Amino acid sequence: MKFPELETPRLRLIQIRPEHADALFGILSMDEVTRYYGMDSIEDRAIAEKMVEAFQIGFEAQRSYRWGLQLKDTGEFIGTIGLNNLNTSSKKSEIGYELHPAFWRQGLAKEAVIEVLRYSFEDLGIYRIGAVTYPANEASNKMLQKLGFKVEGTLRGYLFQRGESHDALISSLLRTEWEQSIKKL
Repeated sequence: MKFPELETPRLRLIQIRPEHADALFGILSMDEVTRYYGMDSIEDRAIAEKMVEAFQIGFEAQRSYRWGLQLKDTGEFIGTIGLNNLNTSSKKSEIGYELHPAFWRQGLAKEAVIEVLRYSFEDLGIYRIGAVTYPANEASNKMLQKLGFKVEGTLRGYLFQRGESHDALISSLLRTEWEQSIKKL
């Protein structure tokens, strides 16, 4: 199966390859990026290389998709977005993403999320997309709510990071809600 590369007005959503390991390491080694990521910052480039391999294995097994976010105008790799816990027979998945801080507050994450939601609902036939976020991650939570996600509840002690357990919010968006919310965007 060929990896689906997607586009938005400003981004290319590309397959993450070994040549992207340096950029991935640069992003995921920053504490400000991983603060609400659900994992500690990576400290070794070899971990980024293993992540790239894991992205490919997940795709081949049809359990996940992970796209690299590349600026159209410069070709710069600025983050990733993906579908986790993908189960096409049950018509559900979860979405996750991160961006280099130099690109925060520019609407790029929203642009990428909208395209991945479109692909998930229209091309993959997914019915439910979940999102697991830290309650304190206000920017991400507000963006998801603007896109129509509904907070379903709190997962107590769900995430373990930096030596501590943390609560997480679980939100979801159903295809029928997406069809209504996309008309408002």
